[in-house]
Formats: sequence, structure tokens, C-alpha cells
Amino acid sequence: MIPTPSGRLFGTDSGPDLVVTREFRAPIDDVWASLTEPDRTARWYGRWTGRAAPGQRVRVQLAFEEGEPWSEMRIDACEPPRRLALSALDESGAWRLELLLTQRGARTELRFVQHLDTVEGIGEIGPGWEYYLDRLVAAHQDTAMPSFDDYYPAMKTYFDQLSPSR
Repeated sequence: MIPTPSGRLFGTDSGPDLVVTREFRAPIDDVWASLTEPDRTARWYGRWTGRAAPGQRVRVQLAFEEGEPWSEMRIDACEPPRRLALSALDESGAWRLELLLTQRGARTELRFVQHLDTVEGIGEIGPGWEYYLDRLVAAHQDTAMPSFDDYYPAMKTYFDQLSPSR
């Protein structure tokens, strides 16, 4: 199955936000655990070590990137089980991320937000987040993991053509 891009760009007073959503047939606490517990994040993104608390830094191994590099992330906010805000700085620039959960009945929606300074590089960034969030869904459902080759470069044009809306 070829994945369909779902990311959208929203204009804000501080710059564009890339937003990608996923829905889970699971309670909010279970989805929160998939986003925050190291043994569960290892299945779809990478393991992490360190003291997980607002203002603290954790080291995250990007297990599904070439060379499995480590990255340092700062926990800017942690409001279980609804909001996790993280930031990182690497050779690609600043990464400001928010993961927002909302439960509606037996379903939980994840709204992933990357706060951007510019849309430069969105054609590479967007497909990556679609891939990782589909990995999260697959890990949560215990189904086959997607292949990045189905996301990039296939989704590049979609993301390059996005314009921020309000």
C-alpha cells in the first residue's frame, strides 16, 4: 500500500507550523505511553536515555536513520497525557516539536506539530514525519513497519507545494 500524505501547513504569528495527525483506537494513556516510554519509542523512533522532566535533556537514538545517530532533545513541556513539547538543535537547524493528544470516546487523536522558521526543506521534512508517525501506528497496532522508500521522494512534491493557511 502506498501511503497518502496528510500533512498541512498553518500560518501562525511566529511562523509556519507543519501539522500531521494520526488516530488510534486506544485510550489516551496507552498512546501517551507509546510516545514517552523508552521501550515503546524504541519500536518506532528510537530509544532514549536521561531524566525525563520539563527543562531536562534526554539523548535519543534515531534508530531508523542512517548510522543510527544520537540526538539531544530538551523537554520544554510535559503535561501527561495530553502534551509533550520538545526542542533540539542539530546540523539541520532547530527542531521545535509538540505532540498533542485528544481522546474522543474510544479513540485518541495525535496532532504532531513542528514549529518551523521557514518552509525551506519541507519536501524532505514532511515525508519523514509521515513515515515516523506511520511507524508509530504500526508499532501500536503490531503490524508490519512501512518502508521509507514509499515516502520519499514520492511525497516530496506534495509537501513542496503546501502553502500555509490560517
